Amino acid sequence: MTFIEFNKTFSNEQDVINHFIKIRYNDKLKCNHCGSDRIYKYSSNQRSKLFRCGDCNKDFSIFKDTIFEKSRTDLIKWMYAIHLFLNSKKGISGYQLQREIGVTYKTAWRMLKQIRKAMNSNNKDHFNAIVEIDETYIGGKPRKENNHKKDDEDDNNNFPTNKRGRGTKKKAVVGIVDRENKKVFAKVTSKNKNGQKLSGIQLLEILNEVCKENNTVMTDEFKSYNILKNTNYIHLKIDHTKNYVDGDIHTNSVESFWAILKRGIYGIYHHVSLKYLQNYINEFCFRYNNRNQNMFDLILKQGVL
Repeated sequence: MTFIEFNKTFSNEQDVINHFIKIRYNDKLKCNHCGSDRIYKYSSNQRSKLFRCGDCNKDFSIFKDTIFEKSRTDLIKWMYAIHLFLNSKKGISGYQLQREIGVTYKTAWRMLKQIRKAMNSNNKDHFNAIVEIDETYIGGKPRKENNHKKDDEDDNNNFPTNKRGRGTKKKAVVGIVDRENKKVFAKVTSKNKNGQKLSGIQLLEILNEVCKENNTVMTDEFKSYNILKNTNYIHLKIDHTKNYVDGDIHTNSVESFWAILKRGIYGIYHHVSLKYLQNYINEFCFRYNNRNQNMFDLILKQGVL
């Protein structure tokens, strides 16, 4: 949606209400309490979000049980925030949204959090035929060892380093891409009870969430993927020490998703807490999986919680 199209679609608050009724109720407004279609509208502009049921005689808001519930922010600002968020390929920061729509940072941060809540399409449909699986690590940049010491420090008291790749202290994320449908599923992983990251059992459990038996699975040479030998999956590996593509055997699709994800997190958000990391992963999965759809209306639809 362009800015011109946005202005034509949402010229006032009533336009937002009418559009949301179309999305949530398919243009057939029904009572949230009893499901009746005998609905009466309040004439007062101050109560434009409220309706009354002619059968159960109860009032209800069309924004009840949605990401917009209990928000005092203007509906036009909400729609414009979604528009800005989606039109920015790698997202938008809370401070930028604050400047764009004229709210406090706390309000802008909450709005973005609510919008991400509606971006819950971390695809769990079963993937078909050929999939690629790979892992990446999200967190601070690796630190070089600091060679400057105080006088009372000896040579063994160097500052700890944060390694690159496997063995790092950063959080591991596993991603799976369906080559045929161009869909991605990604999940933040935790250490198992033995303190291991990305064990074969962990990777297999994630793979089983979205893949059917007999799928062809493309991986790199990471030893934890050897567990696939004892399954019904067809396991093909690419040795990145020799080349990155061997005919149709490669993991380039999932690695290109990692590039988009990291540029968004490091370039726009800079820092993401572990508590909300999966929400940000879901955001980029949503953008990737629905890039050829009307994401604006899809967010409004999925915003009904």
